[in-house]
Amino acid sequence: MLWLSLFIAVAVMFAGWIWQCRQQNAGIVDVLWAFNLGLIAIIYAVFSDGSVMLRVLIAIIMGGWYLRLSWHLARRVLAEPEDGRYRYLRQHWGENADQNLLWFFLAQAILAWLLALPAWVIANGNIEQLQPQHVLALLLALGSFVGVNIADQQLHAFRSDPANKGKVCETGLWFYSRHPNYFFEWLHWFSYPIMAIGLSYAGWLWLAPLVMLAFLYFISGIPYTEQQALRSRGDAYRRYQQTTSPFIPWRKRL
Repeated sequence: MLWLSLFIAVAVMFAGWIWQCRQQNAGIVDVLWAFNLGLIAIIYAVFSDGSVMLRVLIAIIMGGWYLRLSWHLARRVLAEPEDGRYRYLRQHWGENADQNLLWFFLAQAILAWLLALPAWVIANGNIEQLQPQHVLALLLALGSFVGVNIADQQLHAFRSDPANKGKVCETGLWFYSRHPNYFFEWLHWFSYPIMAIGLSYAGWLWLAPLVMLAFLYFISGIPYTEQQALRSRGDAYRRYQQTTSPFIPWRKRL
């Protein structure tokens, strides 16, 4: 099942790469990365041999989370021009853009497969009944789900107003954090090691929120998003950086 899910992830990303070659919109990689995570989690939930309760929980939490994210991103990617981050890479790579993007898409397939491993561990676990840690994990995931939905809706409403073109969103949760959506994305990853307490390989799952934090904060999340924000919004975003917490919602700085 592990190798089959990797093959599926690679196939999905390869199809996405062909689509972006025709449409010149590499933003589809974000849609398919989230789709792969949700799909793989559901595959593990359906075909693994663990307790039904754990398989249902992982399908709801990881499957539901990332299929929602995929749908949310798809509505934006398919309705708008290519995201500025990918336009910049396309210009930077020039004639080699499509070739380099192929390797980028395939790397994202492998990353999604690796990040879905907690779902495999949990879906193959066995319990006799739900324990307090399972309820806690579900509540944490649901709270994070509500938080990220609020953040996404606030940003969508701000961007939908033509009067806000070129401005920085500082409404709602975005007043307290430059990336509240990333914060809740990271927060929900603690639900997996909590849910896995008592299962085989459970200790390794505490690496999952650390890995996600590294990607969001240092590698592919905040750095690339803010570089593009500085290119498109300039001094307005620099002021936002100086006054607003980058990640954890917090009070404004003078």
